[in-house]
Amino acid sequence: MRTRRTHLFAVTGVALTALALTACGSGTGTRDEGASKTSFTEAPATGGKGTVVPASGKSTDSGSASGSSGSGSSGSPGSSSAGSGRSSDPWDPKNRVLCNGSNTKVTAQPVSRPLNHMIITVRNTGSKYCDLTYFPILRFDEMQWVPQADEETHPQAVTTLAPGESGYAAVLLSAADGSGEGGTTGHKLVVGFQGKTPNSSGGASATPALPAKGVYYDSSLKVTYWQHDLDDIAGW
Repeated sequence: MRTRRTHLFAVTGVALTALALTACGSGTGTRDEGASKTSFTEAPATGGKGTVVPASGKSTDSGSASGSSGSGSSGSPGSSSAGSGRSSDPWDPKNRVLCNGSNTKVTAQPVSRPLNHMIITVRNTGSKYCDLTYFPILRFDEMQWVPQADEETHPQAVTTLAPGESGYAAVLLSAADGSGEGGTTGHKLVVGFQGKTPNSSGGASATPALPAKGVYYDSSLKVTYWQHDLDDIAGW
């Protein structure tokens, strides 16, 4: 089956704001819990699990008991960090921003298994909680189409990262059976971030380094939604 390509229709700076996406309006969804899981080989080092924030408005901790392994706070949500006088509640607007290229470190690491896959890792380097909404917008070199997301990878909630924590997305680069079209090697990757609504800009994009030989991709190129745990997309 030929993969439909969606054309970009605007580029603002390095942020890719014009998208032809099929995301749901809330940025959340139900993950297929029946999918088999296998481990990624040669996956990048992780920076901790993100804090899962359900659409109901109640936060649940997917990591340590403190819920913020990189924040240095051990209190419950809503408590103040010792000596700081600041609330640690991730629902406090003063503590909550969008994740983007200005407050994170982004890496792109091809893996040997599953075949033809790459992992995008985003680590929160800021001082506030940040939200990874929907899925990454990828552009190799001067590519004029937007890779779509696998709707079956909708997380149950928006992925929220405490300072120092990481979130992940997987990328299928090319079809293993050779059925993809227009295969080429990309040497530059731009990762765009979405805002609070689909197709909106989430701020500055990022340009993670690729291997010197580049990355081969074809028309099969697609991505997962952002996840707080790499294991959630290990079987994708």
